[in-house]
Amino acid sequence: MSNAYINVYKNNPTVGLQDGTCVSTGGTYTEPISVTLNASTNESKKVKLAIRCESGYKTVGDTTITDSGDSDDRWKLCTTENGTYADSITISTAIGTTNTIFWAQASSSSVETPSTDRSVSLQVTATITAV
Repeated sequence: MSNAYINVYKNNPTVGLQDGTCVSTGGTYTEPISVTLNASTNESKKVKLAIRCESGYKTVGDTTITDSGDSDDRWKLCTTENGTYADSITISTAIGTTNTIFWAQASSSSVETPSTDRSVSLQVTATITAV
């Protein structure tokens, strides 16, 4: 399930292209962003993601992406792979119909028990206009 105006993509999307797999929306979990971590080693992994508008649309002004949920402290976002990861990012350039890349980092802690955590979601806040 995808949004009619703007979506997030996974599976190694390429900057400036229209590739990747659309991440599921609305809690369907058909194509979630998924990371397997070894908590006993406090492991973390980075995931390359993209955001783009559907055909006929673009963003105007800033686009903010935030993480939310029960264990959102285990997820951080960044506009570059090796930058500073935070709870939210702001993309100041217009997002059109080709991929704008950003990164998510998931981390684990040796004090947690193994689980499938579906409590975290990404929230996109943007003004979208027709082109």
